[in-house]
Amino acid sequence: IDAVIQPAAGRRKRLLVADMDSTVIEQECIDEMAAVAGVGAQVAAITEAAMRGELDFEAALIERINMIRGFPVAGLQDILDNCITLTPGAAELTATMRAHGARCILVSGGFTFFTDTIAKRAGFDASHGNTLVISDGTVAGVKQPILGREYKLEALRAEADKMGVDI
Repeated sequence: IDAVIQPAAGRRKRLLVADMDSTVIEQECIDEMAAVAGVGAQVAAITEAAMRGELDFEAALIERINMIRGFPVAGLQDILDNCITLTPGAAELTATMRAHGARCILVSGGFTFFTDTIAKRAGFDASHGNTLVISDGTVAGVKQPILGREYKLEALRAEADKMGVDI
């Protein structure tokens, strides 16, 4: 038997700030892009090392983007439409929290091309992510500054302050 006992007071949370890749969705968007571009194994290895904290996130993101430079925007849409799946329970989590008055924010080191749509699909109130630089219909880079771990904490603190919520 599993049991959780907790006080009723303060049990309902007022704020959810969640990551996207391998959290709200089951995939890593940049790895999906790399697989289509033919550099999947190389990019996935860098992604894993960055997720373990072995590489600087900003440098690792720039390196991976450079490996898929020239990726077509149409391919991004295809990945979004056909490869990206919500993690089971993600939409139910946000729906339940919002039904009880909570605010749900998606904050990702991924790209706004994906975060904006995924946030809507999963029922988030807002989303933040990195912006791809698009030139001649293809990925040409990523806009600075790059949003990483520190930005996620800043977004959490800012939203909590705005709402008067103790983190």
